[in-house]
Amino acid sequence: MPETLTKKQRSRVMAAVKSRNTKPEIIVRRLVHRLGFRFRLHRRDLPGTPDLVLPRLRKVINVHGCFWHLHLCRHARRAPVNNSDYWRMKRASNAARDRRTGKALARAGWEQLVVWECEIGDIERLTKRVRLFLRSNARSRHQLE
Repeated sequence: MPETLTKKQRSRVMAAVKSRNTKPEIIVRRLVHRLGFRFRLHRRDLPGTPDLVLPRLRKVINVHGCFWHLHLCRHARRAPVNNSDYWRMKRASNAARDRRTGKALARAGWEQLVVWECEIGDIERLTKRVRLFLRSNARSRHQLE
């Protein structure tokens, strides 16, 4: 399928793609707040600048777009037609960076929950998942092992 936008139009569209304060991220923020938890946003002193940081719990929540971070859902399977080699490498490097960041957070003593954009549709299930993550105590789990 040929490109329907001019280079200038495509540049404008890509410039509008946000990395912070996205709709899925705001939905997760509201959910966490409604559950009674307080958090910080985008702490630069942590690996990967996590979306939500709960310092007292030593937990972070990252909200990932399925397409950009190569989730295994139907949204991520769609590959761009134009400049496909570039986009394949770009998306693969995003996923590799996510793995490195997750390992760095774990080494620093932080637990991470990744919320995928496609999970936002089932808010009830997402609420249960987030609640379980935030209320679980990793230290007591490790003491039991």
